[in-house]
Amino acid sequence: MAEHETHVVDVLVIGAGGAGLRAAIEAHERGARTAVVCKSLLGKAHTVMAEGGVAAALRNVWPEDSWQVHFRDTMRGGKLLNNWRMAQLHAQEAPDRVLELEAWGALFDRTPDGRILQRDFGGHRYARLAHVGDRTGLEMIRTLQQRAVGLGIEVYMECKIVRLLRDASGAVNGAVGFYRESGSFVVFGAKAVVLASGGVGKAWKFTSNSWESTGDGHALALWAGADLIDMECVQFHPTGMVWPPSARGILVTEGVRGDGGVLRNRDGDRFMFNYIPDFYAKETADTIEEADQWYDNKKDFRRPPELLPRDEVARSINAEVKAGRGSPHGGVFLDIASRRSPEYIKRRLPSMYHQFKELADVDITAEPMEVGPTCHYIMGGVRVEADTEATTVPGLYAAGEVAGGMHGANRLGGNSLSDLLVFGRRAGLAAAEHALGTGEVALDLAQADEVIAEALAPFGRERGENPYAVHHDLQETMQDLVGIIRTESELLEADEKLDELEQRAGVVSVEGHRQFNPGWHLALDLQSMLAVARCTTRAATARKESRGGHTRDDYPNPDPELAKLNMVTRLDPSGAVTVAPEPLPEMPEELKALFDEEH
Repeated sequence: MAEHETHVVDVLVIGAGGAGLRAAIEAHERGARTAVVCKSLLGKAHTVMAEGGVAAALRNVWPEDSWQVHFRDTMRGGKLLNNWRMAQLHAQEAPDRVLELEAWGALFDRTPDGRILQRDFGGHRYARLAHVGDRTGLEMIRTLQQRAVGLGIEVYMECKIVRLLRDASGAVNGAVGFYRESGSFVVFGAKAVVLASGGVGKAWKFTSNSWESTGDGHALALWAGADLIDMECVQFHPTGMVWPPSARGILVTEGVRGDGGVLRNRDGDRFMFNYIPDFYAKETADTIEEADQWYDNKKDFRRPPELLPRDEVARSINAEVKAGRGSPHGGVFLDIASRRSPEYIKRRLPSMYHQFKELADVDITAEPMEVGPTCHYIMGGVRVEADTEATTVPGLYAAGEVAGGMHGANRLGGNSLSDLLVFGRRAGLAAAEHALGTGEVALDLAQADEVIAEALAPFGRERGENPYAVHHDLQETMQDLVGIIRTESELLEADEKLDELEQRAGVVSVEGHRQFNPGWHLALDLQSMLAVARCTTRAATARKESRGGHTRDDYPNPDPELAKLNMVTRLDPSGAVTVAPEPLPEMPEELKALFDEEH
């Protein structure tokens, strides 16, 4: 039997971002013994990168706002591929979750009369993002972390989960991981497991994601027998840094555009007026004068085209660059310096001011930023039941970016943070109820020993593949062949390259000992990234249309029939990734009516 420590809890939460901490708080308060495992240090979650705000129809700036309008905006932004029930619950419950966060100590910017201030973001009809400058995610994590620690919830930091454990019935009942610092293994027994592990961006070359985002949760669910949906829907945020190379991909918040920033090509033209889709034409300004009037008084619904949903803006930037009208370093210019005072910019966008000053030697109060699309978020993920976040495997739940369905084919900015709160809470509640109604955990330690032996295999190989070389080639493959614009031939080529990369990853070798060995860590992360890359590539091949974050150059238009289908990814009995189209849940008539012309 392999040496390891063992802990048994009622609910194990994998991930300590907004969704994971909110799930853990809820499960604890429902009476379940709860533990949180995080791959990095507590507080260093990708939630921190969500800077602009948390979307909720609080109606503090626009009394006309409502959950119905927020729901409709979310569904339209997702090109109607969303799980309607998730979008409904999100819109209805987000205000309460924000006010709850405030009651727990979160600080928000304020209106003159003391209410929570809300800012504009792309795709939202009204200003509805509650924010703290451009550091909203940091404030959310600070608040949730303080509450979780105050409640005494157990936290296991710098611990990577390698595999989930299952009992004889197939239900999830634990997990195997290791501590990155020491290399020692740990086995968790749990009556319920909540996946809240975030995204997949490190499989791409240019990404806003930090090193932790290697698709661990998606892969853990897939290997445990769960379904994934719409893995082809990957969001390339339109504004990431493009210069210097060391900073390429780092996020530039949509709050810059929400506060007045505009996009220009190398000739100084506001090119977004040339890319307004028919879908949004009635509510998008089509002249500069009209757009600027909106920025000045915000009394008209015809918003600037810079505030179109992210997929539309990213494709427009990509088109300008391909047409030879890009900035010197392969992006476009984002200009707020000519439109807002230095004092305003430093007050509203302090992080952006510091980021560009320190990383690019650019003063955004005096000159434009160079920006371009960067891999940012995956809308697809683990298939969950809308009300409980239960996956298709008993005992396993998922919330946040790792879960699919809520955002459809494209996520609106600001919806991620409210998603974490709404569905983190619901996942924690359902997991606790399941755990408290389940008997004692019977761990299969032989199963755990097999996982540990497999994880240690790279140490036993000599002159095998270098994990860094495999990762480099994987990122190149995904960036070049499964990037912002896709074609059938390139996707098929990517699938063949993934065969080769999987073989190489299967014989990686690492040197040294287990104590904080980054090469070993990457060797294990490669397994997750390759699984996610395979699912994304095959789902993208199957969806022969362009919809939201999935753009096919050979199928440039949306297909109304494919709008009714999720691309469901799962493993067949041989362990191969398969993709099957399956119908979306049918939306009730009263919600369909919200999309009628008179609304």
